[in-house]
Amino acid sequence: MTQAVRCDGVVQIYKTKEIEVVALRDIDLVIEEGESVAFLGPSGAGKSTLLWLLAGLLRPSAGRLWLGGTEIGRLGPRALDRLRAAQIGVVLQNPARNLIPYASAVQNVTFAQRAVRRRARRAAGDLLDRVGLNGVRDKPAGRLSGGEQQRLAVAVALANRPRLLLADEPTSQLDMATGQTVIELIKELGTTSVVVTHDPRVSEATSRTVTIRDGRIGAEGRHGEDFVVVGREGAVQLPPEYHELLPPGSMARVEPLPDGVVLRRAES
Repeated sequence: MTQAVRCDGVVQIYKTKEIEVVALRDIDLVIEEGESVAFLGPSGAGKSTLLWLLAGLLRPSAGRLWLGGTEIGRLGPRALDRLRAAQIGVVLQNPARNLIPYASAVQNVTFAQRAVRRRARRAAGDLLDRVGLNGVRDKPAGRLSGGEQQRLAVAVALANRPRLLLADEPTSQLDMATGQTVIELIKELGTTSVVVTHDPRVSEATSRTVTIRDGRIGAEGRHGEDFVVVGREGAVQLPPEYHELLPPGSMARVEPLPDGVVLRRAES
């Protein structure tokens, strides 16, 4: 299968004059074309940072990152802007940041299409209809409600038929019925999608979940089954529900088996 995203040892460090904060540590990740992936984990774990890296809005402090076979670190600012405009759709957590407040809903969609050829565009009216906004198509985006802005942001992100859709909490301001409509639209279009979410409806609708804890990928879920991820140095993050059995800082024995290993708490 074709790789839509590949991360090799990606590290992201935020620096100030006083301190450095390591937001992501040694991220190894492959997402295939057509996959739908949900990033899960507690607030501050690094989910949104990874999404911003995939969107080309940040450059990694270390490691390598490819989008559709193109290594982001080798692109200049203009080439990166062209790639992002033509191939990536982004829905930010604050939907107003996706929109031009004084432009109408339909103008926001058509403005987003300026970087691609006409045949690659989706009909603006059809997109607005699919997200339930045809009735306010001529209303300025800044005068829409929070939920309407969120739906418009999704329509704008999908306007170019992007190869990759990245969404940060795309249903956070939507009621259950409208949120389900947005989820079904994203699934129906078959676009490779990565979402940061705390909404179980969204994560259940994806083909794969990736749990990020303390800046590392700690677990993955596929077809309803969860797996821990063995890191580059052999580290394994136990899910929080097992910390009572093996508290952080405790000692454990590693016992080999023919098909893996078992951790057993060492007797004091």
